[in-house]
Amino acid sequence: MKRRTLPTAAALAATAALLLTACGSGDDDGNDKAAGTSQQSSKPEPSKTASSSPAGEKPDGVDLSLPQDMNLVFDWDKPKDANEAAAMEDAANYVRAIYHGVDKRTSNVAAVTAYSTGGGLTYAKTQIDDRVKGGWTATGTRRHYEATTRSAPNGTSVEVAFCVDSGKFYGKEVKTGKVLKTEPSIEDFDHYRIIMVKVPTGESLWQASKVFVETKAAQCK
Repeated sequence: MKRRTLPTAAALAATAALLLTACGSGDDDGNDKAAGTSQQSSKPEPSKTASSSPAGEKPDGVDLSLPQDMNLVFDWDKPKDANEAAAMEDAANYVRAIYHGVDKRTSNVAAVTAYSTGGGLTYAKTQIDDRVKGGWTATGTRRHYEATTRSAPNGTSVEVAFCVDSGKFYGKEVKTGKVLKTEPSIEDFDHYRIIMVKVPTGESLWQASKVFVETKAAQCK
């Protein structure tokens, strides 16, 4: 699903890294916290829409492929506003890019720089590098739901907020393949707010510029 062409600089850049959170244990060492909301989606039902791009699909010309055991589900409705819909889609692509980097065991993947900039890029890099250094990846199903959007008056930025349930998404040791399962708890729930900014030279391309995370988010249960 190639809906637009990336600006040349973003397409060629491959120097960042990601990860919003990666296991059911609530092991999210990102310290940033978030911002805003408005067009609301409904609470999820188990495994509605799988997120990983089908084999061969490269939105915006970058690889977002994920292994079969890493399932990202985005259980939300597309906003009616075109800018908000595009920003929400690329917020999802930002998450996909993060786990693509985790799977590839490097922060230097083109998808990261395609969908992030500034603080979003720094946050992503820190997150993915921590997982690589720790020697683990992720497996299972990570659900994203109750999404809302809020546009800035100038139309160049959109805040995308959503809940995450990582109760069935676990860390996995790369060397041994051991899955690090945990007991269900409030630590499985996080609330994200991502500030997406429109790329002036890209047709409907949005990048994560800031990422804020509220862990142990009771409102997401």
